Amino acid sequence: MESSKKAIVIELMAEIFYMSRYQRPGMAILAIVTGQGLTKQMYDELRKEVDWEHNRPKGIIFHAAGFDNSGNLRVADIWESEQDLNNFFNSVLKPAAEKINAPMPKGEIFPIHSVSTWGVDNYRVK
Repeated sequence: MESSKKAIVIELMAEIFYMSRYQRPGMAILAIVTGQGLTKQMYDELRKEVDWEHNRPKGIIFHAAGFDNSGNLRVADIWESEQDLNNFFNSVLKPAAEKINAPMPKGEIFPIHSVSTWGVDNYRVK
């Protein structure tokens, strides 16, 4: 990953500096997702299958994906609610992953405290 792209994700993550254990209904959430064994090729196949760039999932606010040194997927998503995330995972992502024999990613969910972004448009998939 280019250092400028990495910096944007790091800035976003650093800005979300306080995460409460108690989430109010309807509160936006941060999902940190890891996909052990989910390769770049599989991720790109999922993107084509789901087409979230052109068919925006209900409730998604922000999505950034990268790969660690072992080639495993790492994602930072912001959703309007945990229910929106769960609906997308269960009704869209899981069937698409099963179709291409990709492992389902696992993640943690945190309530959003603060979000700031700069230069995000420079990294949009066109």
